[in-house]
Order: sequence, then C-alpha cells, then structure tokens
Amino acid sequence: MSATLRSLDGQDEATILREIQSALRGLRFGAVEITVHNGQVVQIERKEKFRLQQPSVKQA
Repeated sequence: MSATLRSLDGQDEATILREIQSALRGLRFGAVEITVHNGQVVQIERKEKFRLQQPSVKQA
C-alpha cells in the first residue's frame, strides 16, 4: 500500500504533520518515507508489510 501527500501549495506545517501521523496510524510492519526537495516536503509514502504465519507442521 502506498499513499502520496496531496499538493503542498498553501499547506502549513500542521497539515503536513497530520498527513505524517495519518500515514503512521495503524502501521505494524513497514515504513513511512518522507521526500524533501529544496527544503519542502513533496511526498509521503507508506509501505506496509503483512507477515504471514507459517502453518505448524504436526509430527507423528
């Protein structure tokens, strides 16, 4: 799953922080990457990983 921050034109720091918090909310395994160009946050990307449990093997 990947999410990108919408247009930053006219957005303030509080809005960007809310977007980062939103990307972190509920994330158990994964990463949130913040891309900065010329001192401006231009993208926030959320990568979530799902861990699948291996079925247990029964021995006789």
